[in-house]
Amino acid sequence: MKNKITAARLLAFLFFTLGCYVFLQSNSKPDFRPLPLKASQFMVNTDQIVAPIQPTMYGVFFEDINFGADGGLYAELVKNRSFEFDERMMGWEQPASNRFSMNDNSGFAAPVNYAEPGTNKTYLNVKVNAPTGYHLVNEGFRGMGFKQGVAYDFSIFAKQNSGSTTLQVELLDEQGKVLATAALPLSGNNWKEYTARLTPSVRAMKGKLNIRFEGKGVVDVDMVSLFPTDTWKNRPKGLRADLVQLLADLKPGFLRFPGGCIVEGRTLEQRYQWKKTVGNPNGRELLINRWNTEFAHRPTPDYFQSFGLGFFEYFQMAEDIGATPLPILSCGMACQFNTAELAPMDELDPYVNDALDLIEFANGPVTSRWGKLRSDMGHPAPFNLKMIGVGNEQWGPAYIERYKVFEKAIKSKHPEIAIVSGAGPFPGGEMFEYGWKELKEMKAEIVDEHYYSAPQWFLENANRYDNYDRTGPKIFAGEYAAQSVATVSPDNKNTWECALAEAAFMTGLERNADVVYMTSYAPLFAHAEGWQWTPDLIWFNNLESYGTPNYYVQKLFGNNPGTHLLKMTEDGQPVIGQSGLYASATLDEKAKELVFKIVNATAFEQPVSINLAGKKTVGKTGTLTVLESKDRNAVNAFESPKKISPTSKEVSFTGKEMGLSVLPKSVNVLRVAYK
Repeated sequence: MKNKITAARLLAFLFFTLGCYVFLQSNSKPDFRPLPLKASQFMVNTDQIVAPIQPTMYGVFFEDINFGADGGLYAELVKNRSFEFDERMMGWEQPASNRFSMNDNSGFAAPVNYAEPGTNKTYLNVKVNAPTGYHLVNEGFRGMGFKQGVAYDFSIFAKQNSGSTTLQVELLDEQGKVLATAALPLSGNNWKEYTARLTPSVRAMKGKLNIRFEGKGVVDVDMVSLFPTDTWKNRPKGLRADLVQLLADLKPGFLRFPGGCIVEGRTLEQRYQWKKTVGNPNGRELLINRWNTEFAHRPTPDYFQSFGLGFFEYFQMAEDIGATPLPILSCGMACQFNTAELAPMDELDPYVNDALDLIEFANGPVTSRWGKLRSDMGHPAPFNLKMIGVGNEQWGPAYIERYKVFEKAIKSKHPEIAIVSGAGPFPGGEMFEYGWKELKEMKAEIVDEHYYSAPQWFLENANRYDNYDRTGPKIFAGEYAAQSVATVSPDNKNTWECALAEAAFMTGLERNADVVYMTSYAPLFAHAEGWQWTPDLIWFNNLESYGTPNYYVQKLFGNNPGTHLLKMTEDGQPVIGQSGLYASATLDEKAKELVFKIVNATAFEQPVSINLAGKKTVGKTGTLTVLESKDRNAVNAFESPKKISPTSKEVSFTGKEMGLSVLPKSVNVLRVAYK
């Protein structure tokens, strides 16, 4: 009996121990190492090149969502600067005025519509009844960010219809304290531009613009503008420097613009039309942003497109950051998640001509109509456009039918331009299969695939492209992001778990560089208060910005692509999750270095041995860059913008066998010089 009791206790103890082991494993305790692990043996033959890595392998996709353009990348601080919003005074206040009063002690302003649609058609008529009583306030995009000591350029178009008036322009902080002021006496009853430069005495995150009207009279005003002078490359009325710098630091191979669903519009009338976004910014026609009313949980009624950031500026930015431009154009189909309106097949000419004229705008001689406009805007040299996208993520027979028309027209005049097509919004299903079948039969060049899924999907699909047809169209992984909760959930976060899963998936993209030519995360930008969609690669407020863990994953891959793909295997198989490890290898011919990317998706440290074959010899040291966190729910934030960010160190080894110990939940990039 005693032996039975002892045996029972021993068995209970073993079950308890096993339970503790399972519990610790399932809860991913970072400091728990259950058993000494045998090193994973990775084999790489440095003489066997699989395929070149395309210069466009890692890029960025910009769409005006989450206040990405107006209120974000475009540095204009005044919201509704030309009084063109559907509610003409949205963003503006008249604190001392009452629409139901004569306002004898102040004054009153009313919008005036004076031109046909298609132009800057509204201005503000101001009746100033008291010498110091009337003022006009603009709230900006969730406030205005003012930096201490940085100059801000104010401009306004105005005419003095009667009386005599001086504008006192003031920058205010959150409490209404004046941070900077400038006086602008008005003269003459013709439209003139008046300018002033103001330098705030202190910093303000949510300031306002206040215009006090001194004197009496009647004044018309339009195009009220305020820009910081420290824009990207110090261009007047340009782009926000910190946001462009974050893009430049990614070293992107391409810039896709302007979307996204914004290309399609909720209706065809509201589609993106590039010709309305070039020329003098003052004459660019305002358009409602299609994300204005898209989500009931995040309505943004003040979201419009001024197009101060238009196609010229996109091309210019791409050139600045060393990225190949990839413009996407409407194919005559409104967003199929909205109205799904179609342009009739016999009325496609304007859409097709937009594509042909865009090629001329980008590449044409200055003697051509659209090439001349590019030159007049300050860029006589071509923008070197090499590819163009037809449609965003359309699907079904209607898309294929229209795509054929575009392909024929573009290739007949510009065979040198590659065309990007699309397989729809989902990574599988009936319409995905249909689109691929049709596009493959047409010998399409590049097909855009999108996937927004749970982290587990990305871990399980690192081999997605291993069996794709090498003789068919090439792949553009144009939109992807791991969702911490669910697609379009407002509760999604840019967690380390999501970023780590994306990194594992990206090793699979890189391993298939002979078929995957382009990749980009989406969406790109999000304003901390003006967002509609999460997760997003870069977050910003009125003054600050930071990269998410997902951003640093993109940066690691984009800064270390290599020039040629090498075959890396374990036991003759690609490294796609065996032991929770994912890996790829490339050769950087320019730097004369081997580049290894290893992702450890497990909760424990793992030894890895990289065994080299081939004629190349390596040195005794290398540079190891690591991105890691033991907390799968960790995120970066304004208070801790680099909580999860890469660190680098020198590592040493001997011979052609390189041993590493990769940390739990980590992304590792090893660079080793070769001869």
